[in-house]
Amino acid sequence: MNIDAAVPTFIAESRELLREMEAALLACEHTTADADVINAIFRAAHTIKGSAGLFGFAGVVDFTHVVEGVLDRVRAGSVLLDAGLVAVLLECRDHIEALVTLLDGSDVEGSAQLEVSGAQLLQGLRAYSDAAGGAGSVPLMAVADPAQSSARRWDIAVRFHADVLRNGMDPLSFIRYLGTLGTITALAVLDADLPEVGNFDAESCYLGFRIELESAAGEERIAAAFEFVREDCTLHITPHAIAEQAVAAPASCTPQGATLQRETTASKKAHTLDRSLRVDGDKLDGLIDRIGELVTAGATMSIAARKAGSLELNENALRLGRLVEEVRDLALKLRMVQIGPTFARFQRVVRDVARELGKDIRLEVSGHETELDRTLIESVADPLMHLVRNAIDHGIETAEVRCSAGKDAQGVLRLNAYHDAGSVVIEVSDDGSGLSRERILAKALQRGLIGAGDGNGATLSDAEVHALIFEPGFSTADQVTNLSGRGVGMDVVKRNIMALRGSVELDSAAGRGTVVRIRLPLTLAIIDGFLVGVGGAAFVIPLELVEECVELGEAERAPGSMQGYANLRGAVLPFIRLRELFAVRGGAARRESIVVIRCAGKRFGIVVDDLLGELQVVIKPLSRLFSRIRGVGGSTILGTGQLALVLDVPGILEQCLGARVAASHSTASQGTVSVIK
Repeated sequence: MNIDAAVPTFIAESRELLREMEAALLACEHTTADADVINAIFRAAHTIKGSAGLFGFAGVVDFTHVVEGVLDRVRAGSVLLDAGLVAVLLECRDHIEALVTLLDGSDVEGSAQLEVSGAQLLQGLRAYSDAAGGAGSVPLMAVADPAQSSARRWDIAVRFHADVLRNGMDPLSFIRYLGTLGTITALAVLDADLPEVGNFDAESCYLGFRIELESAAGEERIAAAFEFVREDCTLHITPHAIAEQAVAAPASCTPQGATLQRETTASKKAHTLDRSLRVDGDKLDGLIDRIGELVTAGATMSIAARKAGSLELNENALRLGRLVEEVRDLALKLRMVQIGPTFARFQRVVRDVARELGKDIRLEVSGHETELDRTLIESVADPLMHLVRNAIDHGIETAEVRCSAGKDAQGVLRLNAYHDAGSVVIEVSDDGSGLSRERILAKALQRGLIGAGDGNGATLSDAEVHALIFEPGFSTADQVTNLSGRGVGMDVVKRNIMALRGSVELDSAAGRGTVVRIRLPLTLAIIDGFLVGVGGAAFVIPLELVEECVELGEAERAPGSMQGYANLRGAVLPFIRLRELFAVRGGAARRESIVVIRCAGKRFGIVVDDLLGELQVVIKPLSRLFSRIRGVGGSTILGTGQLALVLDVPGILEQCLGARVAASHSTASQGTVSVIK
């Protein structure tokens, strides 16, 4: 294995450790940190430094080494982890992330600028180091260096196993890393296990090392230097005074006497084996694509089996279909990840933005265990960021304004996620000032979004008024800041969410706050669908949205109109005709059906000619030429080879609502009111 191929893994794991470090530091900012949290912060820095040392990333090692030194003093109790130090350590954490990011060639600030900012951060750490040392004049690097007068000498014997090179490890890198803990005063190579020349395997390791190290570090710190090769070596660490009295056998590297030993055996390895596996996302996406093709091929086989009329062939096709469905579900679960880590990233955003605006805001997170597709989590991060920054900037008031209104001085921003009817709902809510109906209407009148036909907004419901903020460029902000005001860019948020076959809802009460709900499908790749037909065209409706199917009565079969209303067991059910919506050629069928849909808490019907049953659907995105067609979320190939369009139900609902609003405006003088339940 080429060690360079492991660099992306180092970068990914370092970023994960940095996220954990950030979360732990934020937890310490307002409460007294316990030993476990402090140790977690220290371990994150120590692991990153150790890994960087294996790869020879000196810049990361040098900076993180100093941070680790200060954290070590925090662990020892000689430095207090107060809010000031937390702020400095958060900036150091950001600097380490920038250094790590620089390794993958991303577009970040140049190394020269990072050097300047790093020096400034080290200067900030110096105060805490000086306070710990008491003298006030000891340079920080000298304080962090473990090779001081209190150092002791250690005898280290390490025998690397034969497969260490095949597992991608470089034994010399661990020796070099020991040099960061102190001074190596002697080193001897143990070569007793070298085979005859004819039996020599160039990919096997036959060497060991005997090392004398002068360091103030303890036995655990020294052993941690070999943390990443524990399963590929036999390690013994002995205080030097004891080692001099021991009779060592160089071939086995086993000192006698009262020794401190660290040895990993095969039995220990079996008990401590980590069952998790890191898989490249592109490989996982490729697997999902192949399973999608398998689903389509299985459907084609089922159709062929029915046409052949063979009972045995039909049974085998059914068995294959069940197995394909199980494999599909397992593969999709591999892409399901919890939303908790995404929510956790906003702790830092809320802290920094609130401080910038001089506000006191607390973030509360719930539903962190809710799972959804990895692709969806990546795509929803930016819309969530926009909503969070809007709530902080333009939703939650300053402490003075809140106190004068009888509220707590500290505002609350909440992130919540939960499953609902086959979808994932993400809520961003705040207890701020809410949306002002009057200000929204005034802005809408100014921009010509409403007029006299709407009674200057008097005939619009609160929900319809709030929906105006999703218009492009709409904003009620009094001044422009470097943050988005509530409404600025909300059209982009909505467009991005709808591109994921999702929807956005907004509830607000003046003086009490605002709730924005993002509703998303569980996955974008493969879904259970309900196939319907209109004329010669086929359409797929996501099965989780379908409540029931009923026959369209003669009284509701008025031709020519796209929308209508049906009586569903005494309740008014608005419906929309797919034939008129997509201009399907031909006249209406002699018998039509209504597919009753519940989406985003609302119920409406879709009128179709034929109900063709359930099926698994592999969703393919539309080409750029057709990407702007409203009401269509993608396409799929049926087992017959026919193309079917996957309906964008939230988009159709929006069209239905828009048409209803227009109709209600035109008939407002007659008092006509239509309601989607």
